[in-house]
Formats: sequence, structure tokens, C-alpha cells
Amino acid sequence: MRAVQPKLCKAGQQLRLQVDDSYPDRDRTSDGWIGDVSHASRPSDHNPDAKGIVRAIDIDRDLSGKAKPDLMPDLADQIRIAAKRGDKRVSYIIFNGRIASSRMGWRWRKYSGINPHTKHCHISFTKKGDTDGSFFSTIPMIGGTA
Repeated sequence: MRAVQPKLCKAGQQLRLQVDDSYPDRDRTSDGWIGDVSHASRPSDHNPDAKGIVRAIDIDRDLSGKAKPDLMPDLADQIRIAAKRGDKRVSYIIFNGRIASSRMGWRWRKYSGINPHTKHCHISFTKKGDTDGSFFSTIPMIGGTA
């Protein structure tokens, strides 16, 4: 039996494409989607499921390519607001020691995981994001409208 080739969910592909198009000179050092060895030892949306689908991306904090101004707090918040307003593809967001999800009405709260996500923003996606790669039209910083 052949191993299933890992692939990023369509929502993750689309969000990454929009960020890349909007910030072509950004730093990609902390970007990622597929889990490393440490991720493989625990549950993580960076690990492929039985069908090979990965439901998470990390986007480097430095969107400007110059480290100033720091735009990621605003982008993370716009992704949070899009999810709060009804984009069912986003499961949760972790950035700068905080997490937001539907569990607490999409309010930011303290994140106590081992990695505070200060160098990148982590976005996890729902199963709806597996096949829905439509444009993130409600995120102004990446080409959408408010």
C-alpha cells in the first residue's frame, strides 16, 4: 500500500497565496504547513490526517520584509474577525501568546502552549477548508473588503 502524499487544505493554500500576493517581500523564515518530527509525536493540525490533509499554516510575523512596521497583529486580528463574522473555514488562530476560537466567541485569550507563537501566526482550518479554497474576501489586508 502506498503512503498518502500530504497536501495542504485548500483554505490554507488560498490564505497563503493571498498573503504572498499582498506582501511579496515578506520574510518567510518561520512559514510552514507540514509538521516536523516534534509535531508528529503529538496531535497537531500540522500533521496529515488519514487522507493526507494538513489543516494548519504558519505565517512569518515579518510581513514588510524589513521588520518595521509590525503588521502581523493587525492581520491576525482581521483573520479572527473574518472567522467571527462567519468564515467557517478557520478553526483557531494563535499569535503572540494569545489564541482565538469559536469556543470563547472569537475573543483573544491567553495561550499557554509550549510555543507562544511570537515569530509567526498559526492558523488552523476546519474540514470545510479541505475543499473550500475560495478567496478570503472579508480580510482587507490581503485583498478583501471589510
